[in-house]
Amino acid sequence: MQHERSEAAFEAAQTYIAGGVNSPVRAFKSVGGSPVFINEASGARITDIDGNQYIDFVGSWGPMVVGHAHPDVVNMLQSLVGRGTSFGAPTELETDLARRVVEMVPSIDRVRFVNSGTEATMTAIRLARAATGRPKIVKFGGCYHGHSDSLLANAGSGMMTLGIPSSPGVTEGTVADTITIPFNSLPDVKEVFHEVGDQVAAVILEPVAGNMGVIPPAIGFLQGLRDMTRENGSLLIFDEVISGFRLAPGGAQEYYGVTPDLTCLGKVVGGGLPVGAFGGRADLMEQLAPTGPVYQAGTLAGNPLAMGAGIATLEILSQPEAYRKLDSLGEMLERGLRDAASRAGVPVHVNRVGSMMTGFFQTGPVTNFESAAKSDTGRYGAYHRAMLEQGIYLAPSQFEATFVSLAHTEADIAAAGEAAAKALASV
Repeated sequence: MQHERSEAAFEAAQTYIAGGVNSPVRAFKSVGGSPVFINEASGARITDIDGNQYIDFVGSWGPMVVGHAHPDVVNMLQSLVGRGTSFGAPTELETDLARRVVEMVPSIDRVRFVNSGTEATMTAIRLARAATGRPKIVKFGGCYHGHSDSLLANAGSGMMTLGIPSSPGVTEGTVADTITIPFNSLPDVKEVFHEVGDQVAAVILEPVAGNMGVIPPAIGFLQGLRDMTRENGSLLIFDEVISGFRLAPGGAQEYYGVTPDLTCLGKVVGGGLPVGAFGGRADLMEQLAPTGPVYQAGTLAGNPLAMGAGIATLEILSQPEAYRKLDSLGEMLERGLRDAASRAGVPVHVNRVGSMMTGFFQTGPVTNFESAAKSDTGRYGAYHRAMLEQGIYLAPSQFEATFVSLAHTEADIAAAGEAAAKALASV
């Protein structure tokens, strides 16, 4: 494939945009080469500015679970955009989407829409501290909860990809009340509660980790957290920005049958437009202004276009076969990658939950940040480049998820498996 226009575009972008990109992982630094610049997308395919077409398994990092430019989503947006793009005032669209969220997500009695997952987690933690009167937060190494200062402690996602253990500009005081322990380790949680339990406001985690690669919770881990936080008087916060509406109508909490106190959402809930949300028990959510003292606000929160795209997306996902199809395609993709790795003799350990998975370039198992970090990132980079040349668009990082959408077909999955066999043989 030829990428001259993308290469030129990246060079121009670096003149005006810090690093040439508006989110670090897009720069392709961990996989080598220059990023491809996308011109358009439809269904399961994206096309770059050089005219190269790819089967897309990134899906805008998860939101495009129904596929790109789905007719129902496009029609909804077209019907709304001519009426105004932002009002800074209430609309019935907000209530419509909120009703759907409350009906679908087990933990949510009330919801508040924001503009990003970072805003959602940041505000959920503020609410947890106010509700409990306690200062400390427990998080897990490799779980990424956005780029707010107090949560940039041993985070995953781009920080793991770029090898940055913490971010300059985040003061020691800011993270002094953030306790980081290994994912999937209940004994470490028990020890924290034994030592400083009366200071812990909340435990926050991705119930299915997606920012150090896909790592499922160990059997009993989520229920153990639920029991321990309840006994300790702390809140349990699920960051379902990735897993929300992807694994089941009610996200990971429905999938695993464990209900948190607060839930953070993003990605799918906005149908591909910038949006986040957080919600939980009514008694907690009523502590937010204007009914309570905990302040949160946003000029563009509840943006009518984002609300409309979310409504259309959740309507598509309410179809009876939606999640069965997603899981079936995910299983087929996992099977194809395992088979390709076996034939090539390349160690690849695959973790999958529903329609999200990661192939770690190592023997495994991969259960936490430390084991994920053992992956051969150089080999993944070579694999990524080989797949790109065959028209398969994967995340430009070993530590991100591969996503399947309702727009993918079995033929798309088979093509990815064949490409993986060739790519793995070459690396």
